[in-house]
Amino acid sequence: MSFLTRALSGWAGADRRRSRGGVFAALACAAPVLSGCQWDVMDPAGPIGSQEKSLILIATSLMLIVVIPVLIMTVAFAWRYRASNEKATYKPDWEHSNQIELVIWLVPCLIIIALGAVTWVSTHRLDPYNHIESKAKPIRVDVVSLDWKWLFIYPDQKVASVNALALPVGVPVEFHLTSSSVMNSFFIPRLGSQIYTMPGMDTKLSLMASQPGVYQGISANYSGDGFSDMSFKATAMSPADFAHWVQAAQAAHNSLDMATYTKLAAPSEKAPVILYSQVEPALYHEILNHCTGGANCGGAMSGSSMKTGSAMKMSMLNSAGSGQTTAPIKSHTKGL
Repeated sequence: MSFLTRALSGWAGADRRRSRGGVFAALACAAPVLSGCQWDVMDPAGPIGSQEKSLILIATSLMLIVVIPVLIMTVAFAWRYRASNEKATYKPDWEHSNQIELVIWLVPCLIIIALGAVTWVSTHRLDPYNHIESKAKPIRVDVVSLDWKWLFIYPDQKVASVNALALPVGVPVEFHLTSSSVMNSFFIPRLGSQIYTMPGMDTKLSLMASQPGVYQGISANYSGDGFSDMSFKATAMSPADFAHWVQAAQAAHNSLDMATYTKLAAPSEKAPVILYSQVEPALYHEILNHCTGGANCGGAMSGSSMKTGSAMKMSMLNSAGSGQTTAPIKSHTKGL
């Protein structure tokens, strides 16, 4: 029996050693993969991203005021009041300390006040609708989130692109964003400020790239089967290079009108980069107001409803003034 016991314990020890070796091997294999991870949010390339990075660091530092002492005291208390330490004071009937109560209530309250003040100021300063102060004249880019790709329209340059965004360095870019179908989220981590796109709504965002580079743009809101491939490259370039890019887009043989947009809006995955010239001037307005597919525009319908309501009101006033009964008017209103 003693031989069998020793053999079993030996095998168990070998299994434990193999298990530990497997864990270390897995960690060693994972290290090269994890080394490729990039913290884009913490490596900003624009003024908005830089301010958001500072806000993250400030908020984290304020919270660590509580976290670090708690971690230290957890180890210190366990060590001081261990069973073998006879010097530690044993107080089984102790239940209250004004000094401790003051610390555990006052410190968190001060941290919350500080976080609230920082959040209040930063929320207003980083409002996505705010314009970025710059001597350079801002450019406008209209963004439409499709299934599952991004459409960028440059109304002043009269060009458009799919899954490719070009930005001049040092020039504010004022984005107007909407969605063709479901709600989505537009996010360029190194430039900052994620913002949602919603059908029938026009949201705004101001960003600026402070250095040349190619930055990853993503969809940060799950929107269906092709969500994982719904990304684009945001290329920040010098103003001269941006002018060349616009010229290249204007020389493209693709034109973007409502018929072309209707085909483009159909769901597709891993859409290639496409450049368009001769963009229909009112295309973004028509997309925003759901004028696609021959349907009535939302804005036109609203205007028609307002005119109908005004006509009904005038009819009621005229009937009241002439002494006529309002019963037919009520019946007509009910029918509407």
